[in-house]
Amino acid sequence: MKKTFLLGAVALALAFAAPARAAEGGHDDLPHRESWSFAGPFGMYDPAQLQRGFKVFREVCASCHSANYLYFRNLAQEGGPHFSEAQAKAVASEYQITDGPNDQGEMFQRPGRLSDHWPAPFPNDQAARVANGGALPPDLSVIAKARASHVGFPGFILDAFTQYQEGGVDYIHALLNGYVEPPEGVTVQPGLHYNKYFPGHQIAMPKPLSDGQVEYTDGTPTTVDQYSRDVSAYLMWMAEPHLDARKRIGFQVFIFLIVLGGLLYFTKKKIWKNIAH
Repeated sequence: MKKTFLLGAVALALAFAAPARAAEGGHDDLPHRESWSFAGPFGMYDPAQLQRGFKVFREVCASCHSANYLYFRNLAQEGGPHFSEAQAKAVASEYQITDGPNDQGEMFQRPGRLSDHWPAPFPNDQAARVANGGALPPDLSVIAKARASHVGFPGFILDAFTQYQEGGVDYIHALLNGYVEPPEGVTVQPGLHYNKYFPGHQIAMPKPLSDGQVEYTDGTPTTVDQYSRDVSAYLMWMAEPHLDARKRIGFQVFIFLIVLGGLLYFTKKKIWKNIAH
């Protein structure tokens, strides 16, 4: 009886653990877990990677997707791509921003400033749908935190201890690399494209990246995998721009609590050492 119970318990545990192993790379339809510089309790963003990711975002993604929570000034803030204020101003000045009304009550165009939002590629959602065959490209401001990969039991418990929070960025990287020919017998609806990582496998967005599409000046390979890795990291920064500061403050708090705990312990011993119990 005991042997049967143990075998049943092991089988049940393996059944629950299967989704977790799949999420780590054992299943074609689930994103593989990638290695990121910002992963883990001590991980930090790589400024060079964020600058490359910004270039991909600007030249490829921003033609269809908005980033409504991004300001030009964010590009020069600590913990980000580490652009200088002058560089951020130069980027902003390349865009025309609708402002107004002026003294005549009319709206007008002016060069962008650091205080401006990143401009949306379409004036409204309806215009975006018309330009994209009825599909609405999602805003990318927090997309890396809004997406995730499936993890079953006991994977989600292990993730709590390892501080795994990169499910969204893993998914984006996988999605951008997931455009393949549909399997035999699968019919793709008109206007859609087959992607093995997208839920349902049929996505309205055409394959956005190809080798050599964006020029890098630092010698980094110009491949789809590298582009997707860089822009995924950049989207993670857009979604959580204060990650570096959060982790640094968290570590400082731990050190403070350890020191405080030691002081309280020795204070207690000092006060009570001569009192009989």
